[in-house]
Amino acid sequence: MPGRSRVVVVGLGPGGEQHITAETLATIDRVPRQFLRTARHPSAHVVPDATSFDELYEDAERFADVYAKIVEHLVTAADAFGEVLYVVPGSPLVLERSVRMLLDDQRIDVMLLPAMSFLDVAWACLGIDPVETGVRLVDGHDFTTAAAGATGPLLVAHTHANWVLSEIKLAVDDPDGTLDDTAVTLLQALGTADERIVETTWAEMDHTIEADHLTSLYVPSLGVPVGAGYVRFHQLARTLRERCPWDIEQTHESLVPYLVEESYEVVDAIHALDPSDPGTDELLIEELGDLLYQIEFHATIAEQEGRFTIADVTTGIHDKLVRRHPHVFGDEFGVTVDVDGTEQVLANWEEIKRAEKGRTSMFDGIPSALPSLAYANKVQKKAAKVGFDWPDVDGALPKIAEEASELVRAAHGGDAGATDEELGDLLFAVVNVARHLGVDPEAALRRASWKFRRRFELVERLAGERSIDLGAVDLDTLDALWDEVKSAEADSGGTAPV
Repeated sequence: MPGRSRVVVVGLGPGGEQHITAETLATIDRVPRQFLRTARHPSAHVVPDATSFDELYEDAERFADVYAKIVEHLVTAADAFGEVLYVVPGSPLVLERSVRMLLDDQRIDVMLLPAMSFLDVAWACLGIDPVETGVRLVDGHDFTTAAAGATGPLLVAHTHANWVLSEIKLAVDDPDGTLDDTAVTLLQALGTADERIVETTWAEMDHTIEADHLTSLYVPSLGVPVGAGYVRFHQLARTLRERCPWDIEQTHESLVPYLVEESYEVVDAIHALDPSDPGTDELLIEELGDLLYQIEFHATIAEQEGRFTIADVTTGIHDKLVRRHPHVFGDEFGVTVDVDGTEQVLANWEEIKRAEKGRTSMFDGIPSALPSLAYANKVQKKAAKVGFDWPDVDGALPKIAEEASELVRAAHGGDAGATDEELGDLLFAVVNVARHLGVDPEAALRRASWKFRRRFELVERLAGERSIDLGAVDLDTLDALWDEVKSAEADSGGTAPV
């Protein structure tokens, strides 16, 4: 579009001034308003009058914040002067996120000039053809996700500190030290007089040199793929589905009971956790694994049917969580959202969710398969958000007595349908009271059930010790045993498990 503001982007090459193109030098001479992403580059002196953005790195918590601010500065300057120059290290098109954000910005035109990147020097130093070798270029900050499943060769850029190298090591599940002696190469200050090519091992790579902003890592081969644990698990689900007669017969519908059962077993394992005993983690690890397998099982069935894969599942939940946390990720999309606390986070979540789903009723999206107490609790909470609720528990409590009286009348009247309805109303009123008291009715009933079970098991034990046949005694005897157990429990300060 003629007359639009423009940002011209040039690159200083990998290091020395000899790698800067003649076209870039001519453009530096031509465009007077100049900005430099960072002065921490061996050839930054060729733009001595450029405004550096280095101070932005000192104040920001994340690189994304820095890049967003750089773009705003450049757009404002381009609007003021018509054309400005933006100078970056290396090549504008290799791992330059600020440039990518500029290209996506519809407010300005962007002109890119080709430049030599550190990659050209790296290939020469390593003596490899990246196309024939099949090297994957990875950003060190995204190593865990960008290199998932890879075994090499990998060239990892942005390894600007030893802690980045350490995190790369931790991203690979290698408890037995299989990779410790794997050869890797550290490349530092490529294309400068201080260039260093250091051969080391996977175990020592974060202890060999003092990494800086001109450091990269080359990994020719990994015996253990990045994310190997999950990749192996995913393959197991496929193998069982292909070879085990029971697994082959299963459908989404037939697996529903197992999915529900495994979910509740995870809850039991959470309740059994003891903060002072790490050994109790083992049960939770096991049950989380069982639940994870159910998810993999469903994804594998869908994959065989050509409908979707586990990658669709993980990508979907990843993107949804990013969208619904604008207060965390908003800056990456040019959106600023501030929250004061949890309540505002939840309100934003519901608003975004409603817009995504195109819902017309506040009750849309409440799973109908929820346990009844949890379902009632959800329905009441939704209605309460628009003010359809008692102001406090004192308004909700009398409804229990009212519904109990109606239940008694219906039961005495012999009307089975009315009795069923009134019992439901009574339970609904109890849930309402629980909600006003901040008590989870599902958890409260579970605790009460556990308490009853524990006490009755003690009654069984007491009866056994006294040779009492529980099936042959009257209710008075049972009540006496029950009261004895309750009294002993109170004396010992016993509590119900949660």
